[in-house]
Amino acid sequence: MNVSLTPELERRIADRLEGGLYTSASEVVREALRLFFAVDEEQERLRAEFDAEIQIAVDQIERGEGLSVEESYRRVTDVINTRRRKAG
Repeated sequence: MNVSLTPELERRIADRLEGGLYTSASEVVREALRLFFAVDEEQERLRAEFDAEIQIAVDQIERGEGLSVEESYRRVTDVINTRRRKAG
């Protein structure tokens, strides 16, 4: 597999090599890809967690367990006011 890099990326890889932490450009690229995929997997995990939480909320609403608009507004307003008091 051949990969073309921009001069900026080549410079950044060279900087890592000069720092002595890596012994080859391939090692830098492998580490970068490992980190890239780890972030990607974490985002997917968080997305699935968020989707599950939304489904729980939808199920609650469908069972009639939701809050009225007025009650939701009051609770959000209370949280905002509490945070403002703590910050101020």
